Amino acid sequence: MTGRNAFSKLTKNISPERRIAIDAHKAELQDEMELYELRQAIGISQESLAQQLEVKQPAIAKMERRSDLRIQSLRKLIEAMGGSLEIKAHFPQGDVTLTNFTEVKG
Repeated sequence: MTGRNAFSKLTKNISPERRIAIDAHKAELQDEMELYELRQAIGISQESLAQQLEVKQPAIAKMERRSDLRIQSLRKLIEAMGGSLEIKAHFPQGDVTLTNFTEVKG
């Protein structure tokens, strides 16, 4: 691959101060991300994700644009990226994990 360098090679000369700033910014970004940003951050292409889910690439693009994705579809997408889905409700008294969404039944 001409013109490409390993990420470790590109970042080896970053100062400790810059690394702290980058890590702080990264932590902020990890709190909120759109699906396509998450996929890109993990380094997975739409094509490879489509292969894992046994769908065509345009189906992945469509899922990433949707704001009303079904929980089961979202779970499959997240798991294909190597993660797991947890749904929490936030209240002033504290957070509650909704357990009826933890497994797909049937």
